[in-house]
Amino acid sequence: MPFDEVLAARVRPLLVRRKGFAQKKMFGGVGYLLSGNMCVGVWKEFLIARIGVEMYEGALAEPHVRVFDITGRAMKGWVMVEPAGVADGEALKSWVRRAANFTTSLPAK
Repeated sequence: MPFDEVLAARVRPLLVRRKGFAQKKMFGGVGYLLSGNMCVGVWKEFLIARIGVEMYEGALAEPHVRVFDITGRAMKGWVMVEPAGVADGEALKSWVRRAANFTTSLPAK
């Protein structure tokens, strides 16, 4: 299944003006990086968000959020948000903001 290009087109403008922005095809989808660090991505119909381990458990308790595991090995600090969790523009902005806040706290690569 190809990635949701409509979702990717909604995500891109939320990050494109940030310092160190880059877009890369990866894991059969698209990833958005800030200063060389993966921030968010779109895989199939899911938004993938890198939020860090401190916010991880709380995020998993939210509706429409699941563990990021596409290889059989879950990645702590990353979540998959189902389409219903990002259908609203404000909800999408919130997830992208959370991921960007975490990612920009990391050293640039």
